[in-house]
Amino acid sequence: MRLKNKIAIVTGSGVGIGRGIAERFGREGASVVVAEIDAANGAAAAKTICEAGGNAMFVQTDVSDEAQVKAMAQKTLDHYGRIDVLCNNAGILLINEEARAHELTNETWDRTMAVNLRGYWLCSKYVIPAMLRQGGGSVIHVASPTGIFGFTRLTAYSTSKGGVVGLMRAMAADYAPDNIRVNAIVPGTIDTPMNAIELSDPKLRQHFAEIAPARRLGTPEDLGGIAVFLASEDSSYCVGGIFTVDGGLTAV
Repeated sequence: MRLKNKIAIVTGSGVGIGRGIAERFGREGASVVVAEIDAANGAAAAKTICEAGGNAMFVQTDVSDEAQVKAMAQKTLDHYGRIDVLCNNAGILLINEEARAHELTNETWDRTMAVNLRGYWLCSKYVIPAMLRQGGGSVIHVASPTGIFGFTRLTAYSTSKGGVVGLMRAMAADYAPDNIRVNAIVPGTIDTPMNAIELSDPKLRQHFAEIAPARRLGTPEDLGGIAVFLASEDSSYCVGGIFTVDGGLTAV
C-alpha cells in the first residue's frame, strides 16, 4: 500500500471527486480525515472507508469558515498526531446563478470565492505549520480547466479556479525548500453531483462526452491514481505541476 501510515485530509469528500479520492487513499493505507460540510454524506464516506478495512474520521467542516478549518486541523492533530497530505477539493458551482461579469450578483461572486479559493487557502494555512514541524508533506489542489481556458457564463467559478492555480504555484515556490510539495490536479467533465444539473440533459451529457478525445465523461475513480501518486513519495520531485485528468479535453 503506497500510503501506509500517512495521515490525509480530503476536503469536500462526502461525495464526488473528493469521496473517490478519500476512498482510494483509504485503500492505499492512509488514515483519512473526511472534512465535509454535509454531516450525512461525510459520515457515510468515513463509514465506507472503515468498512472496506481502512481508517477514517469525519469532521464536519465549512472550508470558508476560518474557525471551523482551524478546529478541523487541530482535531486531526489531536487524533493522529501529524498531517502528511492535504487534498483541497471542496468546491461549489452555482450554475443557476452564474452569468457574464456585468450580470453576476455580488452574492454569487462572494460565496464562490469563499469556498473555492479562500477555502483552499484557509486549509493550507492551518495544515502547513504541522507539515513544517514534521519536515515535509504534500498539498494537492483540485483545480479546473475553467481556470486555465475561457468558458462562457462561468465568471465566478472560472475566476476562483484560476486563483487556485495561482495559489498552487505560489505555495509550490514557497514551500519546496521545506520538503512540502504542492501540485494541482485538473479534472475534465466528471460525472458528479456538482455537475448533475447540466448532465441531466441528455444532449449536454453527450456533448461533454464527445468534446473529450477519450469520448466519455470522467468518474471520481479516474482521479484516484494521480491523487495517490501526488500523495506518495513517488512524486518527491514533483513541485508546482498541473496534472490533467480530462480525457484529452485540454490537449486539443
